[in-house]
Amino acid sequence: MTEKRILVTGGAGFLGSHLCDRLVAQGHEVVCVDNFFTGAKRNIAHLLGNPRFELIRHDIIFPLFLEVDEVYNLACPASPVHYQYNAIKTIKTSVMGAINMLGLAKRTRATILQASTSEVYGDPAVHPQKETYWGNVNPIGIRSCYDEGKRCAETLFFDYHRQHRLPIKVMRIFNTYGPRMHPDDGRVVSNFIVQALKGEDITVYGDGSQTRSFCYADDLIEGMIRLMNSRDGLTGPVNIGNPNEFTILQLAEKVIALTGSKSKIIHQPLPQDDPTQRQPNIDIARAELGWEPAVQLAEGLERTIAYFREILR
Repeated sequence: MTEKRILVTGGAGFLGSHLCDRLVAQGHEVVCVDNFFTGAKRNIAHLLGNPRFELIRHDIIFPLFLEVDEVYNLACPASPVHYQYNAIKTIKTSVMGAINMLGLAKRTRATILQASTSEVYGDPAVHPQKETYWGNVNPIGIRSCYDEGKRCAETLFFDYHRQHRLPIKVMRIFNTYGPRMHPDDGRVVSNFIVQALKGEDITVYGDGSQTRSFCYADDLIEGMIRLMNSRDGLTGPVNIGNPNEFTILQLAEKVIALTGSKSKIIHQPLPQDDPTQRQPNIDIARAELGWEPAVQLAEGLERTIAYFREILR
């Protein structure tokens, strides 16, 4: 494999830090950029002494000038708690950040990958979701700063590709979990595990019949790297996620069983625009990347629970 100089924005975050680990281990020179709004230095502390790793504190809503071969654009708060905390900042990160990173890639002729999201499908009227589905998104709701920000970023990527022949890759990430998740990020897996380990009531919104498909972080990163290294002309979008579908109630019961917790399940009102179903169709990932998830939910939850036991001591 040829050594490359690779920029990872949001590189100190949950997924970004796992990506940095993999790229450094492959022998690449990695420049990690993060403003530490949701990222954490502990996620990349073990890399700081590595001569192939460089950390820059920077917010990508401002231009950045570097010489790189590839760009992975992961910078953006990704949990409702964090992206709703400062909605305007969230949409700026998605839109202005994409413009700045696309400009950098255009100048250096770098291939650039956008970490998009299954949230572009909104509350889907099509199930499971294929990449050809245009989505059902509320443009003025409390989740819109994230959903519409990511949709606009995809538009920008494809316009740069058409107008400037920029090599792009767009992946749509479905619910992902694993070590280094933020304990207070409000995502369902981290919420349930933290509540179970603390012996608190487990909060299920609605009746718990809404579904999600949970992909373990290692599998997601493998799919991301395969997409970046895929054939010329494969721009995406490509769904990357685990097609095994579970109800939220099933997840809560699994977490209680695996932690041995005495927690009880309680129900709260469903938040606005919360999707009722979410399941990826991964036919393109299978055919084009030879990718499908290897880690199933019980195994992934055990690894994630072990991580949270350590950090919650």
